[in-house]
Amino acid sequence: MSHGSKGESEIWNEFDGNWEEPAYQSEQILAQFKNDTVENVAGIIREDLPAEGKEREVLVMARVNQSFFRKTILASYNNRCCITGISVPELLVASHIVPWAVDKKNRMNPRNGLCLNALHDKAFDAGLITITSDYMVKVSKTLKSPQTGTNSFFTLYENKKIILPQRFLPSSEFIEYHNNHVFLDR
Repeated sequence: MSHGSKGESEIWNEFDGNWEEPAYQSEQILAQFKNDTVENVAGIIREDLPAEGKEREVLVMARVNQSFFRKTILASYNNRCCITGISVPELLVASHIVPWAVDKKNRMNPRNGLCLNALHDKAFDAGLITITSDYMVKVSKTLKSPQTGTNSFFTLYENKKIILPQRFLPSSEFIEYHNNHVFLDR
């Protein structure tokens, strides 16, 4: 962080090292401000939750944090798919670059996120497309095959630069991981 005071830097460094707890705390503060529950503010259906207890608390925190991550990513990309420009919120996904299950520490880190439409998110998660270190779309050989019928959905965007976010530029470390461990150029 540049051009900030020492106090701002300390707060930023604390937040940057632990995305999960501050995200949940901010939603708790918002709920208090609105004089409502975290579940209501986050749109969590109470019937889907277990009875009171630790399990419920953990599940609420997980769902609140997922919602926070989605809001952060979509806002960073101005509610547009970074590949296609689609701007229908119901079709947009806050996609993790390094899969959620692989890196617990960076699950909530917005630099580990891309705003993708549902189809491109599925292809990204399956390793059929990726983003290069210079933020270009790369399509696997599988999707380039004429038999797949995917030309207009994927190869149209190959070697095109993604729409970059207004903040939280995707980390080159996370992109490198996706390219080396998830992307399958078959």
